[in-house]
Amino acid sequence: MPDDTQILGRCPNCGERISTAWRLIDYEKDDGTEGVWAECPACSEVVAPE
Repeated sequence: MPDDTQILGRCPNCGERISTAWRLIDYEKDDGTEGVWAECPACSEVVAPE
């Protein structure tokens, strides 16, 4: 069972902490690193957590 309390990062728009429960998409960037898109629980925007 995944740990939904683990933090992905902060919203670049409002600074809210985003946990893995809000993760939408994992993807591989052109440079081979992993990228994540998540919904911010505070501002409801889809963002790449920082």
